Amino acid sequence: MSLLEYEAGMKGENLSGISPSFVFLGLLGVENYRYLYFVLALSLYIITMLLCGLIVYVIWAEESLHEPMYIFIGNLILNGACGNTIIFPQFIMNLLMGSSTISFPQCLAQIFCIQSFSGVEIFTFTTMAYDRYLAVCHPLRYSSLMTNVKALTYIFIFWIVVFILVLIPVILTAKLQFCGVNINNIFCDNMSLVRLACGSSSVNDIFGLIETLFLVLCSLLIIIYCYIRTLLICLKVSGAASLKAAHTLVTHIVTFSVFMTASLFVFLRYRLNGGAVSVTAHVILSITGLLTSVIVNPIVYGVRTEALKLKLIYNIKEMHILRRLSEPK
Repeated sequence: MSLLEYEAGMKGENLSGISPSFVFLGLLGVENYRYLYFVLALSLYIITMLLCGLIVYVIWAEESLHEPMYIFIGNLILNGACGNTIIFPQFIMNLLMGSSTISFPQCLAQIFCIQSFSGVEIFTFTTMAYDRYLAVCHPLRYSSLMTNVKALTYIFIFWIVVFILVLIPVILTAKLQFCGVNINNIFCDNMSLVRLACGSSSVNDIFGLIETLFLVLCSLLIIIYCYIRTLLICLKVSGAASLKAAHTLVTHIVTFSVFMTASLFVFLRYRLNGGAVSVTAHVILSITGLLTSVIVNPIVYGVRTEALKLKLIYNIKEMHILRRLSEPK
């Protein structure tokens, strides 16, 4: 970032004509410990990507897991890997290079990816709730109501819908003129950029609020309805099938609750008075909101989903045996 941009940003002058680079204040705050954070971030990224990759590979390779429920789980984990990749590589490189800036186009691209990740996450949870509702409440018709082709079609549709819905606020943000460059975070998010705008950003605020409330409320209503109906059936029916359905339902509720709780952190961050809250608090709230479900989902589904867990253990043991056989004697 040039001295002209930094001084203009500090004085609140219009920066739109000089294509500003934005400064991550969260990275400036960890400058003295950047190598420690580099090692921690790189380790966490590698571990989570390996776990996500293993789960997606097992679901893809094992024919016994080629069912709608596991297809949706695979999409959820794959989306989490994408969410992981949105933040960590850029953060790791910034720590390694000692950089704390990002260009405007890169910032917009990161915003698009982060919001797409969140949108796909909530749509996937909604579809998974509907899938379990059909499996438990309509078991005899389930095989025709939810096929693998239909599951893949649902996934394709809501990825396209999310991309379109996310593109609109990103375009609105791209048209803003900015009077500041300092972002209270370690990555770009839409609201942080909107708050740096000169003059009124009411169009962005109103559209973002309406779009978010509509998507969240519609998804919540569908999820709550499906879970209540599914739970009532589980309570009425006795036997192993009921316990298995209840176990799966609890797993979905746990992961969805983690996602919604993490999203609440992000919501609270935007409602706090930026001048009264430290940069560290902003970073902790935003990182918690974005990465909690990314880390928790593969662990929960890898441990609590019995068929998937068994296949994961089998594949790990098989890889270990092959590695030992390939070692020179």
